[in-house]
Amino acid sequence: MSLYILFLLLTTTAATASAAFIGANYGRVADNLPPATTISHFLTTQTTLTSLKIFDYDPQILQSFTDSNVSFTVTIPNSEVASFSSPEAADSYVVRCIRPYHPRTFIRYIAVGNEVHLTGDHALMNATILTMNSLYHALQSYNSTKNIQITTPHSLAILPPLLSPSSGRFQPGYESSFFGPILQFHRETKSPFMVNPYPYFGFDPSNLDFALGNKNDGVLDRGTKLRYYNMFDYLLDGVYSAMKRLGFEDVDINVGETGWPSAGDKNEVFATVENAVAYNKNLVKRFEKGRGTPLMRNRRFETYIFALFNEDLKPSTSERNYGLFRPDFSPVYDVGILKTGQASGPTSSTTPVPVAPSPSGETGQKWCVAKPDATDDKLQGNLDYVCSKGIDCKPIQDGGPCFQPNTVKGHASYAMNTYYHLNGQHEYDCYFDGTGVVTSTNPSYEACEYVA
Repeated sequence: MSLYILFLLLTTTAATASAAFIGANYGRVADNLPPATTISHFLTTQTTLTSLKIFDYDPQILQSFTDSNVSFTVTIPNSEVASFSSPEAADSYVVRCIRPYHPRTFIRYIAVGNEVHLTGDHALMNATILTMNSLYHALQSYNSTKNIQITTPHSLAILPPLLSPSSGRFQPGYESSFFGPILQFHRETKSPFMVNPYPYFGFDPSNLDFALGNKNDGVLDRGTKLRYYNMFDYLLDGVYSAMKRLGFEDVDINVGETGWPSAGDKNEVFATVENAVAYNKNLVKRFEKGRGTPLMRNRRFETYIFALFNEDLKPSTSERNYGLFRPDFSPVYDVGILKTGQASGPTSSTTPVPVAPSPSGETGQKWCVAKPDATDDKLQGNLDYVCSKGIDCKPIQDGGPCFQPNTVKGHASYAMNTYYHLNGQHEYDCYFDGTGVVTSTNPSYEACEYVA
């Protein structure tokens, strides 16, 4: 989840799906980020960035970018995917969550879930396919399928370890049940297969320059006799080979996330500002040159680098330091996206300022609570929903240790936090239609212990 720079070239929001650009993932696992309206003003006046990807469909964010030149990929969180699988529910989503904002806030893609294969949840995978189809037909009824496309991002865990790009294949057991239907959908709707390649994860330390895309001797694929000079191309061609084995080599590929951290814990010795600058700078150069990959020479890849800001509630130092900017808008380093035209490389200090551990004293622990301005009506809805899902709500019932104070907000916070933890502590599991917020401050009190 890094992101820097990125974008330099970005096309306009109306660019076609085949045009390459670099965008940013606007992650919000933090409690110190500025308001969306402030971010919108900064990005549109001070940077060349024109495309963002968010991990929900927050109406406040979409509203804040009205009439800007910034396009969006919005996401339906994994916890909500199944609820939009029916045609009626998908139509309701388009009417409530897309049409009020698009096209004044231009929405390029709706991402259905995020890395759903990685969850191992077969029901979720099936629901993803159903929801993608239902959303497409809902958009079609409003004549919106030409400028809004449906996709779902995949981690590179969809492939077994790559011995070479040409050996790429999907994980056994999922070809016909998941990847085949997904790729058939993309072919029929002319939408892209989205993947999240991170050379930072799993590279050979003895070949760091290959991972970063610096000058190196290259890696030979003995199957094709093609030589690779960066791991980004190596991974993308592995995905292409897997798609080709199923007969879907014609489907476009987009990159939903990629990047390199600028700081890390003591054991994360390759998470440095120098390496982050190198990786992202080399990535931007390949886009400026319009290069494809050895197996896809004429392809261009829309790419979103992770992440717009350093996020202080992420669990490890490296995860907290993928951002191009700090929350005060000072750049971690600049590689060309600021309109003021500063030179590439680290800013002011020679090393990044790592995000400090959580001030709660319990490093890495997070809780989900109700936002202060959330209405009781919405919070009661959250409460009813969570307790109907089999979550243990006895502690907030009369006589329970968390019953007092007897308020909707107090009860909802306890239930929302329990749901958040049982579902894996993803940011989107605390979204609750914009009424939840992740915090590093322990909300437990007296005998009332919140799950941590």
